[in-house]
Amino acid sequence: MGVLAIIAALLIEQWRPLGERKGLQSALNAWVGWLEQTFNGGEERHGMVAWLVAVLPPVVLAVALNALLYAAHPLLALFFHVAVLYLTLGFRQFSHHFTDLQLAVKSGDIERARALLDEWRGASGVVRTREEVIRLAIEEALLAAHRHVFGVLLWYVLLPGPSGAILYRLAAMLAARWRGLGAFGRFAQRAFRVLEWPAVRITAASFALVGDFEDAVYCWRTQARNWPEPEAGIVLAAGAGAMGVRLGMPVHEIDGALPRIELGVGEPADGPFLDSTVGLVWRALVVWVAALVVITMVRLL
Repeated sequence: MGVLAIIAALLIEQWRPLGERKGLQSALNAWVGWLEQTFNGGEERHGMVAWLVAVLPPVVLAVALNALLYAAHPLLALFFHVAVLYLTLGFRQFSHHFTDLQLAVKSGDIERARALLDEWRGASGVVRTREEVIRLAIEEALLAAHRHVFGVLLWYVLLPGPSGAILYRLAAMLAARWRGLGAFGRFAQRAFRVLEWPAVRITAASFALVGDFEDAVYCWRTQARNWPEPEAGIVLAAGAGAMGVRLGMPVHEIDGALPRIELGVGEPADGPFLDSTVGLVWRALVVWVAALVVITMVRLL
């Protein structure tokens, strides 16, 4: 059931991306905003209570509803799996940003590429070089592929029914939304780090398997720990090593240069590496689906 649900959800999402629907995101933002206003007393325990109120009910409901639907008819449970994966997987939520930027770079319209990058990452007001635009676009794409696709798939497989996918996406959303709220957001950050620990390593291993394995593992082991966010550094270092491109390095921000270490080995980021990024992500996704198909067939036999 899991493999069929994943394939169906990915096909539906390619046909009609969830990013085109603003209603769900608006409802979630309103719900999270209400939790902040209601529970934020400036202490960590308040953030923990708010996180549990936000996450536990939908996760428990997903487990219960999946069991009830499966007992009624497995096909109903399959539809439920597809619906949840469609809502939680977000391949097209980031790929359209990357595709537009890729086309702008190929056409030589670097001004449009800069504007698209600022729209994706958040406006910075900094005039970036062509190489820096490409490098940052690749970094954003690798991290987005992990957080919107591979992380969701891992927890969907590990936990019963679609509850894992719901848990991961809600945890990611709360960690990002409450990052700047001090003690109130500390529990959300810790909870998401627990979920990220296995997820980033599986994603990095997937990149290594479908790219340059030796360089990916080397960069993962020697560079990731020195990245400002080590978990994100694992994904970026492995992806850079797998493609043979240099990522990281200082970037210009409105307050001046932001020092960052170099990730990866090989050549500076250039236009062809945008195509390589797309290929790496799709090959890794195919490996995931193929592995799940094999596991399902073994179980059936």
